[in-house]
Amino acid sequence: MSEPGSLLRSLSGRSTARNFHSHVINEIGAGVISGRYPIGTTLPNDAELMADFEVSRTVLREALKTLEAKGLLEARPKVGTKVAKKSRWNLYDPQVLAWHLDAPPDAEFLSGLHEVRRSLEPIAAAEVARRRTADQIRLMLYWIRQMETSLTSPQNFALADFELHRIIADAAHNPFIRALYGVIELAHAFAYQRLVDAPEEEVLVAILDKHKMLVQRIEYGDESGTRAAMLETIEHDRQIALGT
Repeated sequence: MSEPGSLLRSLSGRSTARNFHSHVINEIGAGVISGRYPIGTTLPNDAELMADFEVSRTVLREALKTLEAKGLLEARPKVGTKVAKKSRWNLYDPQVLAWHLDAPPDAEFLSGLHEVRRSLEPIAAAEVARRRTADQIRLMLYWIRQMETSLTSPQNFALADFELHRIIADAAHNPFIRALYGVIELAHAFAYQRLVDAPEEEVLVAILDKHKMLVQRIEYGDESGTRAAMLETIEHDRQIALGT
């Protein structure tokens, strides 16, 4: 996942890698996150991986370097390339986050994902309510309208929902909150994954109502109300993701 929104766009059918380099990165990266390549183990040697993926040594080595930069692998002289501990994984990397969508459920990871949102997004929303501009409100209302017109298209609805949260993160003018794009998108993907497969319009209407309240609180400059409304949208996402 390189562009914001690409993970949500893939929910109706996983996108294929664009080239050999991307394919190797995706296969090994997803394999690490899913446990197919267990933590602490050494990857097969270059010759085996080149044969498995039908790529050149150059393509393989570049892919492994990319995964090292994401914290998933570590190369050790005379030992080989090992799968790194979870504490080294770059969980703010959009691709690393995206690979968790198809991995076996991890209660600690999911809890942490929503806790990060609960900790920072309400702060961002309250800050936006304090110094909102007319242009920002117009953009938020535009995405609310897109949600309204996409009640029969869960994927488009999900994208509009995510764009609304992106506008709020941007409008807070806090680079650390902007760094949450991947976290916010993955949380939305977990929430909307089953709805894309089995649409439930009444569930989307409930989501829409909560976002209308959020934008209304921002428009009124109600900082405490905005904070509470954002917390409600995050909690609702969590409940939908858990199927409760």
